[in-house]
Amino acid sequence: MLKSFATLTIGQAPRTDIMPLLDKYLPRDKVTHTGLLDGLTREQIEQRFAPEPGEDVLVSRLLDGTQVRLASSRVEKALQLKIDWLESEGCETILLLCTGEFHHLKADKAILLEPDRIIPPLINGIVGTHLVGIVVPVAEQIEHQAGKWLKLAKKPCYATASPYQANEQTLIEAALSLKEQGAQVVLLDCIGYHRRHADIIQQHIDVPVLISNSLVVKLAAELLK
Repeated sequence: MLKSFATLTIGQAPRTDIMPLLDKYLPRDKVTHTGLLDGLTREQIEQRFAPEPGEDVLVSRLLDGTQVRLASSRVEKALQLKIDWLESEGCETILLLCTGEFHHLKADKAILLEPDRIIPPLINGIVGTHLVGIVVPVAEQIEHQAGKWLKLAKKPCYATASPYQANEQTLIEAALSLKEQGAQVVLLDCIGYHRRHADIIQQHIDVPVLISNSLVVKLAAELLK
């Protein structure tokens, strides 16, 4: 029997890159960490999830710290199986550690926390009529992201910098691109971004910088009180 609260990454668990954030808000003794790609080799991952040309792309992290690109539609199907398994093992709350947009995920009894359903209305409520600059890991995700932000008062602008591969210069270039496009608030919209990424960006564009993972984990923590 697993613990009643589970995090589910589309990569491999534990996500050591964001464990400090998770441990800060989610007590270890109450949380199970699991991953869609747990136990798979890179070759197996490529065979099952490598995106074909034209497919929507998601990005995550393997245990060795490297980035992996995944086909969104196949990830969603596999996630549903993992959610079903977590429920069968007694999980009552499942926090999805992915900001990608999914359309058909469901849980029968458990509370399923999907960032793509939580973050957009939250950001909309925060920013009002201000122009949001969104940073995503890879350029292919910009089109995939568009549907998430239809309710923003202004169409957002974008820049790319992978949290798993970006160096400081890449982040600076993303910040300068958003500054040139007139961004008034910046959102780092991937589970892998850290406060250090936000700090670098904020040094070059003097506007508030929000991080999706921090927002959703803090909200999820309220369910454990």
